[in-house]
Parts: sequence; structure tokens; C-alpha cells
Amino acid sequence: MSIQTGSNKFNIFALGQANIRTLHITWFAFFMTFVVWLGLGPMMPFIKEALELTDQQAKVLLILNVAMTIPARIIVGMLVDKYGPRILFSSILVLGGFISIAFSWASSYESLAILRFLSGFIGAGFVVGIRMIGEWFPAKQTGLAQGIYGGWGNFGSAGAAVTLPFIAASMGGDDGWRYAITFASIAAIAYGAFYYMVARNTPQGSTYFKPKKTGAMEITSKGDLVLYILMNIPLFLALALLTWKLSPANMGLIGSLTSLLIYIVLAIIYAAQIWKIWHVNSHILKTPVPAMQRYKFKQVAILDLAYLVTFGTELAVVSMLAMFYVEWFDIPKVNAALMAGIYPFINLFARPGGGWISDIIGRKRTLIIVFAGITASFLLLGMVDKSWSIWLVVGMTIVGGIFSKAGSGAVYAMIPLIQRRMTGQIAGMAGAFGNVGAVLFLTVNSLIDYDQFFLFIGIVSAVVFGLILFFLEEPQGQMAETLPDGTVQMIDVK
Repeated sequence: MSIQTGSNKFNIFALGQANIRTLHITWFAFFMTFVVWLGLGPMMPFIKEALELTDQQAKVLLILNVAMTIPARIIVGMLVDKYGPRILFSSILVLGGFISIAFSWASSYESLAILRFLSGFIGAGFVVGIRMIGEWFPAKQTGLAQGIYGGWGNFGSAGAAVTLPFIAASMGGDDGWRYAITFASIAAIAYGAFYYMVARNTPQGSTYFKPKKTGAMEITSKGDLVLYILMNIPLFLALALLTWKLSPANMGLIGSLTSLLIYIVLAIIYAAQIWKIWHVNSHILKTPVPAMQRYKFKQVAILDLAYLVTFGTELAVVSMLAMFYVEWFDIPKVNAALMAGIYPFINLFARPGGGWISDIIGRKRTLIIVFAGITASFLLLGMVDKSWSIWLVVGMTIVGGIFSKAGSGAVYAMIPLIQRRMTGQIAGMAGAFGNVGAVLFLTVNSLIDYDQFFLFIGIVSAVVFGLILFFLEEPQGQMAETLPDGTVQMIDVK
């Protein structure tokens, strides 16, 4: 099937082309990470019943599942720019699979909580593929290619929702969920080994460009340096919010001393991050970066916040949707998992559609359209009550999901066009903000009713919609790309 992207045709079934093969093996690697990672959502009703968890214990596991991915995506973004996506994706699949197996056979709630927190790092695999696809596709096709990668890979959460509950139910008993998660984890380990054998970082003859410095993103103006420091704060606040959720002030799963120590460690790490940012970028105060080599960090900041809404909403909704259907509409667990699986299923077309439309009508215009849709959809969902038809509610979540997933595609249609050699870091930061959104939204979900949860998402979306409308800039003409030797080349981003 060929898809027109500007003046180019994109044939997703042309497996004879190395870039198309790379796209397919990479989106499936991403798919497997999501089966293992977000399989927790459709499994939660089974886990909750088998282990007799309280509502709050179940909701805390859902929050823990997305928390580790915040720092992991930042770290993996730096590592992939330095070492390449082939080794990173393989390592994440193998190590993540083993941790997931350990989780599936944990016996105490404390062990479940710790292992699920550690399992969250497998969600960082998404960042790796962004850099890989960016290496194999030209700028005029990057929106569609990234959309297919992200959309079809995100479908892993739907794959988990469709298959894992049936495996758990067919195995029967209290351990059915353990077998389901174990089988998925073994499959991820096997694919990690396969990916290492067949994937390549770049097309033959191409150079894999790396940042001149690592540990922090390179900034090109004084104002952007300040903004970069400020944009790191939400990453640590999200982890502090999780700590508060687990502290004696709320769940009581960790003690007061442990909570205090975590807050202190987060503050120390943030201070160290500021120092690293300063170490990498202090030279711009003495020697301004040439205009041709600059990029605007506000573009990164707005896209970070946009992804906080789009992907944060996706993670939060896919995590709570099955429980929402069970608790508000008294739907059987397997049926609820299937109905909830419709939501991630639309990733197959919505996220690639967002990237494709971005290639055709422009990045900013696409984001304006999808954020108007996200805001309206979730504000309407904020009015839902238990007397509504279940199918009306399912339909409304599908509409909201189409806009939010298309928005994720549009965000990552723009990210590779900002600064190529730092694509991993920029993608990692945006991806981390997606998980900040998930922690924020899931924490809110644990404190208020489901209708208020949807309303909160709509309000946050409305704020980001305003930032996109008034401050985001459309990439135009050619973009300056600074190579490691200091020379500058121009690439077409239209």
C-alpha cells in the first residue's frame, strides 16, 4: 500500500527496502515493550481479585507502573544518542522481560510494588525507536514513519488487552494472571535477541551522528538555558508526587523517614542535573552560538507539555478504563478488558494519521486541530454519570482517544526536525513528560471520581492548547544541522 507524502510515495509493504524493513522490526520491538509494560491495566482486575487488593493498592500499582519511565526515558535518550538504538532496544527488551517475570511471581504486595516500579523502565524503549526511525527516513516522510512506528507499537497495549485476559481466564485459578504475564515476558526476551541480530543503526554508508557532549541537552541561547532548567522541575515533582502518594500522609506504604530521604535524594539529583546543564552549556554566556546553529528550546518545551497531555492521557486512560467499566457499569472483567482494549486499538490508524496529516498540512496546524478535539472530548466525558449508556461512554472515549493519539503522532512528527543529533535526548524528554502526565492523571484518578478525572484532563488540555496556538512555531524551509566537527549542513524540513 502506497501513501502519498508531499511529492513522495511511501509503500509500507515494500519489504525489499531496508528502511521499510527497519520500520517494521522496530515498531514490533516497541509493540512488545508495551505488551509487557501496559499489560498491567487489563490484568489489574484479575490481580486485584486473586490477591484481594484494596482499590487504593490497585491504583498505586498503576501509578508505580509509569513512574520509573520518567527518569528512564531521559537516561535512555542520552544513551541512545551515544551508543545507538540497536543495543539499547535489545537490552531493554531482555532486561525488562526478566523483571516482568519476577513481578508475575511475587508473593507480597511490597514485592509487587517494587518490581512494578522497576518494570516501568521498559517503557523507555519508545525513545530508542524514535532515533532509529529518524536515521532511516527523510524529513518529508518522518511524520508518517514516526506515526506508524508509534501507533503500531502503541497497539501493544491493545494486544495485551485482547490476549492476556483470555490467557489468564483459560489458565484459571488465582495464578492465571501470573502465567499470562510470564508468557508475554518470555516473548519480549526472545524478540530482544532477534532485534539485536537483524537491526542496524543507520543505512549502509551513513554516519551515526552523536552529541558533542553528553549528560544534558545542548542549549543555544541564554534564555533557553533558563527555560531548560525550569522544564526539568516537573520531572522531579512527578516523582515527589508519587512519594507523597506512598507516604504516611496518604497510602502509608513507606515510612516518614523513607519519604523524607526520597525527597532529599530528588533534590540532590535535581541540583546535580542543574550543575550538569551548566557544565554542558555555560560557554554560551561567553561565546554566543552562531545564528545558523541555533534552535529554539521553547519548541521543545511546548512539545513536552503537549505530549504530557496526549500520551499522559493515553497511559492514564488505558490503565484505569477496565476498572472504570467494572466499577461504574458492573461489566464482567473479561468484557471490560475487551471494551477497554478498543481504546488502544485505535492507535493502529490514529497515531500514524496524526503524523501523516502533519506531513501534509503542517505540524502546528495539526496540533491545533487535535488539541481542540482533546479538550472538547474530555470536557464532555467530565459530565458522564452511571446512568449513561455504556456504549455511549465507550464511543466518547474512542473519540477522545482518536484525537489524543493523533496528537502524539503530530508531536513526534515535529521532534526529529528540531536538532537531528540530539533527537534521542529531545524525544526522551518529551517521552518523560508523557509519563509525568500519566503520574499526574493517575494520581488525580486515585483521589477523585472518574467523571472529575476526565474533566481534569480536559482542563489541562485547554491550557496546553493555548500555548500551542500562540507560541509554537511551524518548522519552515531548511533547518541547520550542526555536525560533530562543527560544520553545518542544511536539511529540508518542509
